Amino acid sequence: SADGNWLATVGNDQTAKVFDVLNFDMINMTKLDFTPSACCWVHRQGTASTKLAIASAEEKDGKIRIFHTGGRNDLCGEHKIHATNVLCMRYSQALHTVVSTDAKGLIEVWDPESGSVPSTLSFKFKSDTSLYELAKAKSTASSLEMSPDGLKFSIVASDRKIRVFDARSCKMKRAFDESIEVCHEIQRSGSENVRLEDIDFGRRLATEKDIGTSKVLRSTAICNAVFDESGHFLIFGSLFGIKVINLETNRLVRVLGKVESSERFANIALYQGRPKDETNYSDSTIDPTIVATSVRKNRFYLFSNREPRDADEDDAGGRDIFNEKPPKESQMAALKARRKALGAGVVIHTTMGDIHAELYPDECPKTVENFCTHSRNQFYNGIIFHRVIKNFMIQTGDPLGDGTGGTSIWGKEFEDEFHPKLRHDRPFTLSMANAGPNTNGSQFFITTVSTPWLDGKHTVFGRVYKGMDVVQAIEKTRIDSGDKPEEEISIVSIDVLEELPQGSSGSTTANK
Repeated sequence: SADGNWLATVGNDQTAKVFDVLNFDMINMTKLDFTPSACCWVHRQGTASTKLAIASAEEKDGKIRIFHTGGRNDLCGEHKIHATNVLCMRYSQALHTVVSTDAKGLIEVWDPESGSVPSTLSFKFKSDTSLYELAKAKSTASSLEMSPDGLKFSIVASDRKIRVFDARSCKMKRAFDESIEVCHEIQRSGSENVRLEDIDFGRRLATEKDIGTSKVLRSTAICNAVFDESGHFLIFGSLFGIKVINLETNRLVRVLGKVESSERFANIALYQGRPKDETNYSDSTIDPTIVATSVRKNRFYLFSNREPRDADEDDAGGRDIFNEKPPKESQMAALKARRKALGAGVVIHTTMGDIHAELYPDECPKTVENFCTHSRNQFYNGIIFHRVIKNFMIQTGDPLGDGTGGTSIWGKEFEDEFHPKLRHDRPFTLSMANAGPNTNGSQFFITTVSTPWLDGKHTVFGRVYKGMDVVQAIEKTRIDSGDKPEEEISIVSIDVLEELPQGSSGSTTANK
């Protein structure tokens, strides 16, 4: 709100929430009968009645509803301003005027009481204004911002242009082209103050192209252009960093964040008050601070006149604080890297043929790490199948060859890793042999039938998807009274696969 006391949000859950900024608390929630797209306060500072304008996201619903928020939450007005759904709205307290834009690129200005063109504006006909500028360019607004004095507004549009309008005459005063073509030209022939290192430019250019082609990125990486308190400077994120432009001289004053090589700054907020830390700053010190977001990052970035903290001198760890949950793409990349490091599958080369198996590093990472590390270190090479029981399983992994030896890669026994989706419910299951709970070492076995009585006692860590005939051939070999094959059958070597062959039946999920 204009006095800074109230914050309003609307969301896809069809609610409007009002927060008390000073007490940091939600004080009101209104259930709507439509999905909202935008909202803005439409009352002057100091008035007793607080009003909130809410637009609908539903196509062909250009209505804007006005609600009382002072405890009654009732609908007090409704204006049919647009022919289609509204994308952005901002209120000018100085002119008691709302500026709104819709999905067809039309810009409208209206009085929140009557819904008509306000008398505070200086034009008679819309043809005398630039309100059709977006529609003529076949573009729509991504964001709309009002200057603190309410006499200018800016629009960042889908054609990558930032337009600045005079709020009283509604004429466009400035336009800044941030298209990819212009960025290429600046990189080729622009000044040293703007140009990036080629590798950094390439990274940011790739992100810029992704914003243009990805619907998800367009909806989350919302770029805006804000004014400083004087209304003379415009600040917005660009491919080159955060630009600060003097609107009076039409000159680029500064580029912030240029050295942050992988960041594409998007949404900007500006604070121009005095810091509360009186130990470092005098009362007369004004420390402007820009708070920014970046594409694909769940972080806030702060720019100010203060020097960054030194990691060597600061117990907090220096400038950057990494406390956010990694984005889904990073989590998937980390998961893929972990699977690659542990192993997605193995090929067990035996003296009777090859056995191909899928492994489950996500469900039992320690067991798979132990097995794959032993395999890569050639621990299993030459080890015999020392125990074979028909209609049950074949067992190996003991360097002593009698079922009493073997150890883990850590030199001691390690714990079981039971998973509800991994059971001994079918033949050709890879499972760890043990001498009781949490006594895993190096020995493992492959079942030849379903063995449900082993569930909860032995860790299942893989399935055979190719070479079942080899398993069955080992199972059918002649054995002595101690279940040991009369003719020695051994492991020649084990190859660890970073990825399973495409189209293999082993690429199924663990619970299939």
